Amino acid sequence: MDTDAKRTELAELQRRVAQLESQIALESHPEKFRPKGFYTAYYATTGFMLGMFGAVTSLLFNIVGATFTGKPSLEIVRSYLTFPLGNQAFEMTGAQDNLMLTIGCCLYIGTGMLLGIPVYLALVRWGEGKSLMTKFVIASIVSLAIWIINFYGILSWLQPRITDTDPDNLIVNHVPPYVAAATHLVFGWTMVLVYPLGQYVGYDRVTEQS
Repeated sequence: MDTDAKRTELAELQRRVAQLESQIALESHPEKFRPKGFYTAYYATTGFMLGMFGAVTSLLFNIVGATFTGKPSLEIVRSYLTFPLGNQAFEMTGAQDNLMLTIGCCLYIGTGMLLGIPVYLALVRWGEGKSLMTKFVIASIVSLAIWIINFYGILSWLQPRITDTDPDNLIVNHVPPYVAAATHLVFGWTMVLVYPLGQYVGYDRVTEQS
């Protein structure tokens, strides 16, 4: 092998060594995973989980409010149970009543978890980096919109068609508008308070070294 060929081979080996050193240095400092665009799946899942806090808080708000006004503590749960049970929701007594109210509380919390998705998505989309007051305004608007759509766009039309509930016992007629609105607002405000728990934090992605 002549001198020129040796020099060519040496240059190629040096290039390959530099390439390997660069790869090793990169693998020694793992890059942080960053989602591309709006991380909808993550925030929807987070909103679903945090919605449980909003549901529990709004339920406690109703229990306390009903107690102060002299009504049964779980009156709102019984009202919502008219959707699957019709008038029977107000006729149960004893152990059957306790069982259905327990199931109703679970359904209430489950519904809150579902509603937590749009509220949290809105908070992240329009409230990220904004002041706490701005987040409260966003949550209030979205929560009231959910109340109007659910009560007067869905339940008022759907419930009379699938249950035998008396008109006075329909959810939209039995739950006073101010109670329903306040319940949704407490839900939304709670989502603002627990908002930091769902903020996305990138993690170190460890790459496999050869």
